[in-house]
Amino acid sequence: MAKKKKAAKPREYTRRQLSHFQKQKRRERIIFISGIAIIAAIVLIVLVGWFNGEYRPLHKTVIKVYDTKINTAYFIDTLEIAGKGQEAGKVEAMTDSVVNEIIQDELVRQGAMKFGITVSDDEVKKAVVGSSLSVNDASMGLVRFQLLQSRLKSEHFSSQVPESDNQVYMMAMLVESDSLALEVRDKFISSNNFTALASEYAQNYTSKQNKGDYGWHPTTIYVNQLGSSIPVDFAFSVEKGALSPPLPDKDAYKQVGYWLLRVNNKPDEGSANVSALLLSNEVEAKDIKARLEAGEELGPIADEYSQYSPSQEGHGELGIMDVSENISDAFNGYVVNPKTELGKWSNPIREGSYWTKGGAWLVKVVDKDNDRKLSTEDRSTLIDKAYNDWMSGLWLAAAADIDNSGLTNELKTWAIDRALKELKIVKG
Repeated sequence: MAKKKKAAKPREYTRRQLSHFQKQKRRERIIFISGIAIIAAIVLIVLVGWFNGEYRPLHKTVIKVYDTKINTAYFIDTLEIAGKGQEAGKVEAMTDSVVNEIIQDELVRQGAMKFGITVSDDEVKKAVVGSSLSVNDASMGLVRFQLLQSRLKSEHFSSQVPESDNQVYMMAMLVESDSLALEVRDKFISSNNFTALASEYAQNYTSKQNKGDYGWHPTTIYVNQLGSSIPVDFAFSVEKGALSPPLPDKDAYKQVGYWLLRVNNKPDEGSANVSALLLSNEVEAKDIKARLEAGEELGPIADEYSQYSPSQEGHGELGIMDVSENISDAFNGYVVNPKTELGKWSNPIREGSYWTKGGAWLVKVVDKDNDRKLSTEDRSTLIDKAYNDWMSGLWLAAAADIDNSGLTNELKTWAIDRALKELKIVKG
């Protein structure tokens, strides 16, 4: 039978050894605690840096719409959505429009609630998932706005626009002057061909496009198409078949004007000292040329009549110009022409590259109906107008309750850089 081993006696330490051992343990504990403290300090520094550099800027309120607060992260995400496929410069330039978009979306959300029109989070998320957008608060907000806009038009504003309305079938054109409108009127009376005359004489864009034939429309559509209430007021106030006299419109824009040019001298082969006026119509140009040749001062005339801003600013004097400056073919063709007589005013030179104000309408009322069914296109346009007018009202009502001062220039720059980084767009 094996002998049992005797239990080992516990090691005995001298007082000196025990003191040394305890000191070693204390050192190890201090080193350990110090290590933990250093690690904790490093972690704290990292966390503080992250908090100050990332978390706090991202969660800072930069836009307030009434009581709704919108933070930097939302702004950056919206900027990323708008900036996809754009260059860095364009992303930087769109920050103000992105701010306005965010405010508009929130105003519409709050305004729709007053009509009892809402969109559930599930509907929004389903639409976002079905799109190419990432699922975040910004994409949810954008899609919510789009769904609300559609629902507002179909469920609310559609009921505000009637199915039928007072309409007129009108033919109209803007010509360059009262006297020319009178000539065109006489030609129409003898030929009864408004479209042919509009093709030749109309100076407003829509009449050029449709040869003066506008078809059936209510008042609002006509004002939108023509950009003036003058021909519309006439058409809706007279009987079927009426032909207007010339209807002056000093605020209407047309793509035609007339130069009066004077080449004072040519300091060298490549330059010319030029006086210039761009005038509304040929009749006005002829009249003003006569006044100038009679000795009337150029400055006051230019201030009142010239529609070329450098001419107005210089009181008719453009000064010494390099002949390579391509103001227009009509302008340059006269100035550089070696046969141009120095010191004398030109005859009126027709200009088709610049827009001028002023003209006269000629209107023919083909037919009228007090209760005609609106076309699908016109009704849709009127619904859109009702919605846009409502939205403009939201902006006006909320003016004192919108605050985007939190988006400082410094924070905006930081947000742009972050958005560009996420979009993988290299700053030029």
